[in-house]
Amino acid sequence: MKNKPTVAGIGELLWDVLPTGKQVGGAPCNFAFHAMQAGCESYVVSAVGNDLLGDEMVKNLGKLNLETRYIQRNQYPTGTVTVKLNEYGQPSYIIHENTAWDNILPTPEILRKSGECRAVCFGSLGQRSSVSASTILQVLESVKSGCLKVFDINLRQHFYSPEIITKSLEFADVLKLNDEELPVLTGLYGLTGEVKNQIKQLVNLFNLQYVVCTMGEKGSIIMGHNEFSFLESPKVVVADTVGAGDSFTAVLVAGLLHNVELKKIHEKATQVAAFVCTQRGATPLIPFEIF
Repeated sequence: MKNKPTVAGIGELLWDVLPTGKQVGGAPCNFAFHAMQAGCESYVVSAVGNDLLGDEMVKNLGKLNLETRYIQRNQYPTGTVTVKLNEYGQPSYIIHENTAWDNILPTPEILRKSGECRAVCFGSLGQRSSVSASTILQVLESVKSGCLKVFDINLRQHFYSPEIITKSLEFADVLKLNDEELPVLTGLYGLTGEVKNQIKQLVNLFNLQYVVCTMGEKGSIIMGHNEFSFLESPKVVVADTVGAGDSFTAVLVAGLLHNVELKKIHEKATQVAAFVCTQRGATPLIPFEIF
C-alpha cells in the first residue's frame, strides 16, 4: 500500500514463556506487528533490560521488521510472562513484576515521534507502574488532533484499577475488549441490558468512535454512534489464542486509517484473528493480503 500511516504500540514488551518455549509478546508489540502486515508503518515504545533476554528481544523484533529505535534499555530485567494453556488453547498468565517495561521514560525523541502518529494503541497492563503510566499519558497528550487513540484494555491479574480504566477511556477514541472484560466495565459504570446495549452505553458514556467486543467462538461486535456490525467466528482448529485479539485490533485500526468500509474491516479482522488462532504464538506471518 502507498502512503503507509504511522502507528505505535506503547506499553509492555516481554517474553511469553509457553509450554513449547519462549516467544516475543506483549499486546503493543503484537499490535504493531500485525498493523505492519495490514499496511502501516509500525513501531513499539517500550523498554527491555541490559541483559541477554533484552539483547535477544531486540534481535527478534528486528527479524520481525519492527522498528526498535524507541525501545529503551535500562537496569531492570526484561519482562517475562509464564503462559499456561487450557484444553481449548486459551491462555492464563503469570506476569512478573518490576521489569524493564514498568520503567519506560518519556524521552524527547519518543514525544516528538508521537506527533507523527495516525494511531496509538495502549492498554491497562502497561500502566501498572506509575513511571510507565505517566509516560503513556504524556504520549497520548503529545499526539496531534485526529490521531486515533486505541485503548485495548487487556485486563490482566490484579494489574488495573478503576482510575486507570476511566482515565484511559477519557483519552480513547476506540475501545477494544473481550466478553470476559466487559462485565468489569458493566460493574464499574452500571451498564444494563444485553451485551449490545452495554456496548452502546460505553460508546455514549465516553463519546467513543467505536467499541469492539470479541467473544471467542460466539463472534464479535463493532459498534459506533450510528454503526453496528456483528460477525460470527469462523470454525478453526485452535493451536492457541495468544495474540488473536491484538491482531483483530491491528486490522481494525489499519482499515480505519485506510478508510475501508466497516463491514470489510470487520470481515478482515475476523479472518486474521481466526488465522492467528490456528498458529503457535502471537506473531505469525499472514499468508494472504489483508487490504
